[in-house]
Amino acid sequence: MNESHRDLRATGETSTFPSAVLWDMDGTLVDTEPYWIECEFALAERHGGTWSREHGLAVIGLDLIDSATYMREHMGIDLTPRQIIEELLVGVVQRIEQEMPWRPGARELLAALKANDVPCALVTMSWRRFVEPVLRALPEESFDVVVCGDEVSHGKPHPEPYLRAADLLGCTPAETLAIEDSQTGATSAEAAGCPVLVVPSQVEMPQKDGWVLRETLVGLEPRDLAALHT
Repeated sequence: MNESHRDLRATGETSTFPSAVLWDMDGTLVDTEPYWIECEFALAERHGGTWSREHGLAVIGLDLIDSATYMREHMGIDLTPRQIIEELLVGVVQRIEQEMPWRPGARELLAALKANDVPCALVTMSWRRFVEPVLRALPEESFDVVVCGDEVSHGKPHPEPYLRAADLLGCTPAETLAIEDSQTGATSAEAAGCPVLVVPSQVEMPQKDGWVLRETLVGLEPRDLAALHT
């Protein structure tokens, strides 16, 4: 592991958990970003547009309306943003119902947090329609709070999604820990006042004050998360 990816257990701080853990979904809990990109290419082909992997990476973590607006412009297709979202959701939901691509270590850490009575929130820019199949694939009540992209006025990178999740859990953002995979999501969490653990997925992440980068969630336990609150 290089110097920018420090193991949280190396600090020896094991006495205090965060008051709550706020999870991103796409790319953090489930590795669905490749599904989204695949569906974006299919959308462009169906409607006579063009797309690239670079464009696909550019919209990772964004609110779906913002992503769809970007796609309408850069694909060159004659669909409204909501029509784009509806077509994408059909394709991505079909794929996750066939195979749920869990991120390594995510379910294990989530289960360990629940076993230690640490409240968890899911904070995602995906719409509720897409989130429900993921929730059904987890043990009941894995998340105490769920904030979806179609349930907020401002999506990531705006702080509203994380502020709302912390408020619903009865915590201040500083008492929580956010887990993210994208710069858009980490920026949202940081702007809300959350300490941020970043586990990159599709896009390389920069080292930044206030973010702790780790290559994987594998082997991470609740007591390890206390290091972020020192």
